[in-house]
Amino acid sequence: MGHTFVEKILAKNAGLAEVTPGQVLDATPDVALSHDNTAAISKTFYSLGIERVKYPERLAITLDHAAPPPTTQHAQNHADVRRFVAAQGVKNFFEVGRGICHQVLCEEGLIYPGVLLLGADSHSTHYGAL
Repeated sequence: MGHTFVEKILAKNAGLAEVTPGQVLDATPDVALSHDNTAAISKTFYSLGIERVKYPERLAITLDHAAPPPTTQHAQNHADVRRFVAAQGVKNFFEVGRGICHQVLCEEGLIYPGVLLLGADSHSTHYGAL
């Protein structure tokens, strides 16, 4: 029997020939999305003792939710994100004013059919429509 489109994507990203419904997988995303509201993730990253992002080319980070920053804390979060991006060599970084993460990732060609995205935003599921 054939496999669904989703099963094929998950198998590819898990390095498996096939997957079955209900199977627990360790799949590597093609793109991992973060934005300014998830700036604390960089602190968590470093607190785990990890020094380098394994695949910085797969990260996409936007400053789009609190833009321009309405408070001092938001401005500090933006500064933290910028430092993390520079330290980790993240190329897919989109500054304040570039656009909302979901639209930017599509415009930049980071999301297309067959891509597995891990998104730190409740609206990330809409990529499934592509």
